[in-house]
This record gives sequence, structure tokens and C-alpha cells, in this order.
Amino acid sequence: MQRFVSFLIVVGFLCATLSTAAWAKMTLKFGHVAPPFHGQSKGVDAFADYVKEKTNGEIEIKTFPFGQLGSERSMAEQVQAGTLEMASITTAVMQNYVPQTAIMDLPFVFPDRETAYAVIDDKQWQEKIFSYLPERGFIGIGWTENEFRDINNTQHPITKPEDLEGMKIRVMNSPVYMDTFKQVGASPVGIPFPELYNALQQGVIDAQENPLLTSILIKATEVAKHVTNTDHILTECMIIVSPSVWDRLNADQKKIFREAAEVCIQTNREVNRELHQSLPKIGLSIEEYCEQNDVKLVQLTDEQRQAFAKAMQPVWDKYRDIVGPDLFDFFMAKIEEHSE
Repeated sequence: MQRFVSFLIVVGFLCATLSTAAWAKMTLKFGHVAPPFHGQSKGVDAFADYVKEKTNGEIEIKTFPFGQLGSERSMAEQVQAGTLEMASITTAVMQNYVPQTAIMDLPFVFPDRETAYAVIDDKQWQEKIFSYLPERGFIGIGWTENEFRDINNTQHPITKPEDLEGMKIRVMNSPVYMDTFKQVGASPVGIPFPELYNALQQGVIDAQENPLLTSILIKATEVAKHVTNTDHILTECMIIVSPSVWDRLNADQKKIFREAAEVCIQTNREVNRELHQSLPKIGLSIEEYCEQNDVKLVQLTDEQRQAFAKAMQPVWDKYRDIVGPDLFDFFMAKIEEHSE
């Protein structure tokens, strides 16, 4: 009898050990919409590599680019429901679930790229903005990014807010984007991205706004030759994790995930810089491409950018009420702090 009891104890110990080992090994899915060559995609891959290395293979993350797991809205809802472990979602989409994230899409709010990056990387700012996510079913741990957005159109050069008046422009289907272009008298429309080129070519729209890199790659600059580097909004994407997954991670693993997010955004930015210097399958810098293809590129002066920022003050005021004065004022203080 004693030998039988001992046998049961040993069997129970082995089962518990095997169960713990099986639980410790995790395979997670990480979805996003960027194409494989883009900095955002390379950053997500770097995230996965870092986690696998630092956890000694206990956690493997499989990445799914180019919307393989669905649209951004679909992936956000999958993370919320716990059916997808991780995703990178633009704040333009996230604001449909967490209104406070709309603050990241305020037009002409960043004076330059250096200030934008300093604010986004600021630990206090990250803690503040990510604090709004858990009650809506998300855990925010970091960022990926597309790029600063520009305007290209079929009509004329754009150097001041008045130049957009009456122009029919395709924008992301997001309240901030709609409000931004309505403020300067344009007519924003939410045409699906795949239809953008034909809409420009057929005159359904006069203009569209996207990072210039994107506009070149989708050949929008072939039919809309006027481009202005407005840098009006920096398209930032939140790395979100399902709470059910986050709760399974121990403290060391959570630390590794946050470190991986830092590796991700730095890789993302570095690859994007390289893409600007050598366009995929083209081999030219953006400036060289525009010169050789008769794309009329306008760089706004500091004074011209300030004129656009001044024109956007009513949009800022509206979203101060939407996101809350506390968050808005904290954000603006961080921009001022990092502009010095």
C-alpha cells in the first residue's frame, strides 16, 4: 500500500511538472497591416526576435503583416475579445475604442520630428496615455509607426491653409482627420484605400493624404503631381496586448516585452529612414524620384507650418474637450518640454 501511495505521488509530481512546462511555452500571434518591407513590419519582427531570445524560447511570437489577420479595426476587436494575442493599431483606429488616443492625431501639433519622437518615447507620457487602455480591454506597451503624412493633389501647389479650400480630399476614416480638413474648407471623404489610385485618376477626388513614401509606392504621384511635405500628422500605432495574455506573463516576461517594444520602434524608424534614401524596387531617394518623375515637391517653411498650426486651433480646442483637459494639457506640456 505504501509503495502504491509513493507511486501516485511520483506520478502526480511528474504530471504537475509537465503541465507547468507546457504552460510556460507560449506561442502568440502579432498582427499588423504594414507590408513586409516596411519599417513597421521589420520592427515587429525585431520585437518577436528579442522576446524569443530573452525568454530562451519560452515565448515565440509569430508575426502576421499586411492585414493577414484582418483590418486594424477587426484586429483591435480580436485583441479586445481575447482571440488575438497582440496587434499594432493606429491611434486613428484606436480612438474608436479609447477616445483619449485621438490626441496623438492632432494636426500640426509637433513642431518637428525630433520633438515628436522625444514625446512619444517619454516614459511619463507612455504611462499616461496607456493608462486609458485597460478598462477598454487593451494593454498598451509601446509603438510602431507609419510616417508623417503629406498631401498630394492634382490641382496646384499647397503652401497655405487657403490652398485646400474646396478641394475634395481622401482621408483616413477617423474623426480627427475629417475635422482637420473641414477646418480649412476642404471636403474630406473616406474612400477605401485600395480605391484611392482610381479615384484620383478619374477625378472623383482632387487629393489624398498619406506619407509620401506610401504615395509613391501606390503610384498616387503618377496621377497627382503636386506634393506638399505638410507633415501634418504622425501616424503612430499602439502595440496592444490582450489582458488575458498579459496576466499570464510574469514580471520578468513583462519587462522583456516592454524592452522589445523599444527595440521595435527604433528598428521601425531606422528602416523607414533607409527607405527614404532608397525606395523599394526603385533605388532612388524620395527627392530623386520626384525630380526624375516631374513630381512638384513643396517643403513648407517654419512660417508656413506655423500658419497651418494656427488654422488648426479650433480642432485642438474641440479635442481638448473630447480627451479631457488634464490629458490635453499634459501632452502640450510634454511637447513644450521636449521642444526646448
